[in-house]
Amino acid sequence: MTAFGRAQGDLVDWEIRSVNHRYLEVSFRMPEPFRDIEPALRELVASRVHRGKIDATLRYAGQASISPRLNQGALHGLLAVVEDIRRRVPSVGALDPMEVLRFPGVVQDDEDNLARFKAAAQRSFGAAIDDLLDHRNREGAKLDGLLRERLELLEQTAASIRELVAGQAEVLRERLRRRAHELVEQLDGDRLEQEIALLAQKADVTEELDRLDIHVAETRSSLDADGPCGRRLDFLMQELNREANTLAAKSVMPQAAHVAVDLKVTIEQMREQAQNVE
Repeated sequence: MTAFGRAQGDLVDWEIRSVNHRYLEVSFRMPEPFRDIEPALRELVASRVHRGKIDATLRYAGQASISPRLNQGALHGLLAVVEDIRRRVPSVGALDPMEVLRFPGVVQDDEDNLARFKAAAQRSFGAAIDDLLDHRNREGAKLDGLLRERLELLEQTAASIRELVAGQAEVLRERLRRRAHELVEQLDGDRLEQEIALLAQKADVTEELDRLDIHVAETRSSLDADGPCGRRLDFLMQELNREANTLAAKSVMPQAAHVAVDLKVTIEQMREQAQNVE
């Protein structure tokens, strides 16, 4: 589900975005010194979010930064090596201070200061998740209403198909009589009725409509239940679409075929919305 969460503090700021995804996928963008707290943050996300692609970004707040400090031992060791090289190769020029600072180990983060920043990042991350979930819940309430509206429309459409196919056997009988009259002068009444019964059986959609009603009831039950239901809705949309395809294929009457297409359109709209549901 598309949503956004934010938490701002004196030391760090979090921004968390989520978009639709079949499973839970979490990615972090944060300064390198914070990488060791990432596993704990992932566990927190997994305990509260079950579906979606989550992108979390950590930034220093305002002018806040982790104060670096010189590692005196590493610096003296580096200078001793450079001095030794100068004795051996007098043409070596003066050192660039920025190059010295970039040498691994010469500049280190202040551990006490870094610990404060990490603690602040972990605390505010929970607040950002709260904000994200609030946003998702508001969007979820809207989706719930949209899906329920589509379910009612689907039920109305299915009822229309039931009414239309009620006289399907008589339509088949007349159609077959006309064709038979074009081919032979004398009709075998028993044979004709057998053919009509066979065609009516093949065109019978009662079972499909009954299964459609069951899937609608299951969809409504999933929406009423507590907890995540997105994956279950995905499955139910597949089942609804399967029944709609069969209805369209078996429709003998043109009006019923048109209504079956409307049914498929409604189910497709529901499927698109269901992908946003956790």
